[in-house]
Amino acid sequence: MYRKLIILAALLTFCVVVLGAYVRLSDAGLGCPDWPGCYGHITPAHAAEHIAAAEAVQPHGPVSLPKAWKEMVHRYFASTLGFLIIGIAAIAWFRRRTLKQSPTLPIALIGLVIFQGLLGMWTVTLLLKPVIVTAHLFGGLSLLALLTVLALRQFKGGLSIAVVAPRSLQWLAVAGFVVLVTQIGLGGWVSTNYAALACSDFPLCQGVLMPKMDFGNAFHVVRELGMTAQGDLLSLEALTAIHWMHRVGAVVTSIVLGVLTCCLFRVGGGRGLGVMLLSGLVLQLLLGIGNIYLQLPLALAVAHNAGAALLVVILVVVNFALRRVPSGAQHSVIEPSRAMASIQV
Repeated sequence: MYRKLIILAALLTFCVVVLGAYVRLSDAGLGCPDWPGCYGHITPAHAAEHIAAAEAVQPHGPVSLPKAWKEMVHRYFASTLGFLIIGIAAIAWFRRRTLKQSPTLPIALIGLVIFQGLLGMWTVTLLLKPVIVTAHLFGGLSLLALLTVLALRQFKGGLSIAVVAPRSLQWLAVAGFVVLVTQIGLGGWVSTNYAALACSDFPLCQGVLMPKMDFGNAFHVVRELGMTAQGDLLSLEALTAIHWMHRVGAVVTSIVLGVLTCCLFRVGGGRGLGVMLLSGLVLQLLLGIGNIYLQLPLALAVAHNAGAALLVVILVVVNFALRRVPSGAQHSVIEPSRAMASIQV
C-alpha cells in the first residue's frame, strides 16, 4: 500500500504540474482572485454572482466562470496531493521499523508541499509576479523529482534499472540534470513573462541570428508582470532577450543530454535508459519548434510543459540507476581506465 500511495502521489504531481501549465497558458491564473477559495466560496458555482459582477466590469479581464473553474480544479488536485503526502509521511513514520526506511524524505515533503501551497497563494495575491510563478513551477517539479526518488526506492531489487558505470558518467548525469533544471527555469521565465512569441520564426529570431535585446530588464527578478523594475512597460527587446536565451539553453541542453545518451548506449545495461532519454529529448525539441511555427496553440504549449516534467523524471531515473549497484555485480564493476575508454564519444 505504501508503494502504491507513493506512485499515485508521483502521478498526481505530474498531473498537477501539467494542470498548472494549462491554467497559466489559458490566462486563468487569476480566475479566482482570492485564495484558497473563490470569492470566499468552495466552488465557482457558489461564487457565480461575484464572478458575473467582475466580468461585467471587465468583459475580457482575468475573471470569468470558465477560468474560475480551471483555477479551482487545479487547487482541488493540489490539495488532494497535499493530503496524500501527509498520509505517506504518517505511514513512513509509524511503520518505519516495518518498512526499514528512514521517514526523513516523506516528512521533508510535507514542508515542501506547504511551501508550494504558499507559492500558489502568492501567485494569486501578488498578481502573477514572474519570480513567484517561476518559483511555483520549480516547487512542483521538485515535488515530482523527490517523489520519483521515493518511488524508485520502494522497488529495491525488484526493478532492474541499475547500470554499472564509471564515476565520470555519474557526474555527467548530474551535470545533465542541472543543465535541464536551468533550461526549465529559462522556459518558465519565458512562459511567466509571456515571451513565447517574441521570436515568431525559427531558427532565426525576427529574421536575424542576433536581434536587438535588452538583457538588463529581461532578467531583473524583482518586478511586476509586464513591467520593468522602474515601473515602465517591458519592451519587445526585453521579451526577445528572454526568448532568445531559452533557445540558447535548448542548444546547450541538447548537447549535454546528447553526450549523456551516447555514453549510456556504451555501458552495460544503459541502452534502455539511453533510448528513454533520447526519445524524451527529441520529443521536447519538436514540441518547442512546433510551438513557434504554429504560434503557440494551447494543447502544444501544455504538451511542451508536460515534456519538461517528463524529462525531469527520466533524468531522476538515470541518476538513480547509475548510483545503484545491482546485486551480485560488485565483482563485475568496470575498471576506471576501461570504463573511460568505453564511453568516449
